[in-house]
Amino acid sequence: MNDTLFDRILRRFTSAVESGDGQKLAELFTEDGVYNDCFYGAFHGRDAIARMLEMHFWGHAEEFRWQMLEPIANSGMGYARYRFSYVSKLEGAEGERVVFEGMSQFTLDAGLIRVYREEFNTGIAISQLNFPAERIARHLARKADRVRAADI
Repeated sequence: MNDTLFDRILRRFTSAVESGDGQKLAELFTEDGVYNDCFYGAFHGRDAIARMLEMHFWGHAEEFRWQMLEPIANSGMGYARYRFSYVSKLEGAEGERVVFEGMSQFTLDAGLIRVYREEFNTGIAISQLNFPAERIARHLARKADRVRAADI
């Protein structure tokens, strides 16, 4: 198997998230890098990316598992399908394991991540937290509004 630069980036990326090491995650990004998360939004710059991981991800969950599948890349762009899971620490959903699949897109610049984007069905993820149907519906309506606002 060919161990590419992108494969190494993916291993370091998932390891940093799984261990909650914001500094290690941030080091994978350019100084002005952006991490676009489907739940929490966009975080600009290494400091913000480190705080996102440590305060948002690990503030609300634990026991992360992130498996990147079928990676493909060239010098400027990389993609991988993924399987992601965590155990919730949110009030009312403590201890619930959430599992979902998605797609990651990495814009690369000289071996670093300039922009990370992802797509996954957030409805599948939050439905596993046993939230009331009304809360799930509000969440999905907000997501739909953002997609509609970006219509071409």
